[in-house]
Amino acid sequence: MVLEHYIKDLLYRYNCVVIPGFGAFLAQKQSARLQEDSNTFYAPSKLISFNEQLSSNDGLLISYIAELKKVPYEKTLIEVENVAKTWKDNLLKGEKLNLEDIGVLSLSVEEKIQFEPFDNENYLTSSFGLTTFSSTPVTREVLKEEVEVLEERIPFIITPEKRKESSFRFYYKYAAIALLALSTGLTGFKFYENNKEKNQLVQQEAQEEVSKYIQKATFFDAVPMELPTINLDVITKANKKENQSLHHIVAGAFRFKKNADRKIRQLKRLGYHADYIGTNKHGLHMVTYDRYEDVDQALSALRKIKRVQSKDAWLLSLK
Repeated sequence: MVLEHYIKDLLYRYNCVVIPGFGAFLAQKQSARLQEDSNTFYAPSKLISFNEQLSSNDGLLISYIAELKKVPYEKTLIEVENVAKTWKDNLLKGEKLNLEDIGVLSLSVEEKIQFEPFDNENYLTSSFGLTTFSSTPVTREVLKEEVEVLEERIPFIITPEKRKESSFRFYYKYAAIALLALSTGLTGFKFYENNKEKNQLVQQEAQEEVSKYIQKATFFDAVPMELPTINLDVITKANKKENQSLHHIVAGAFRFKKNADRKIRQLKRLGYHADYIGTNKHGLHMVTYDRYEDVDQALSALRKIKRVQSKDAWLLSLK
């Protein structure tokens, strides 16, 4: 009698199958699971175990075999008990009992029956057709709400996933800053030279007009005439001071305005003269720690902020 075939049939329908005089196989349902180290998905199944303490005949196995074989119950019981005795004798000899699609039984040093189940058979009928499979990890885009939360801690452009960066990116960063500073300096110098030539030309024209009317008033006997008012477009010292370069220490560029306002309040509580200086060409709202007219003071403050607040702070000079 191949007893394991009948045990296997009953494990699909019941959670406990007792072999009289030997022990019982137990089936416990376990949910679907994912093994993260190998990205392997396991469908819901029954976990098979063995308990040699449950050896009293409950009639389930004997009745099932007797009905299939069309033999009396008592005769079937004797046959099953003989198989169980043979199994025990083989285990006492140190042999392993291999039950097809169920597992392996062996005897420990303490003469206790040990059971190791096979995983090639799923006894949970509701999982019929579902198999174990492995897949590669799926990288998903960061949701808008998560971006807003992250933006509070990292106030710069956030990409959906972090890509591998080369060490050359650092050199590109400083080269871009140097190029920006050089172009800003050249633009400022050109602007200053153009304004200087314009002021000199306007002053010269104004002087000629004034001299012409003074000559008319001095050398001709005519009715005194009122000198016209001349409006000169000259950049005064006050205007020049307003147009001096401002050096801003940038704290971050935010996608959402409410996050920029929150950052300003946070920096002001820390004692900085934080402010909002508009949006950049990417539509991000820019927030600064402070602004300075003197570039040396700005650089000194920037070094301190990088040391105590954020290494990502940077200097923006505007004309």
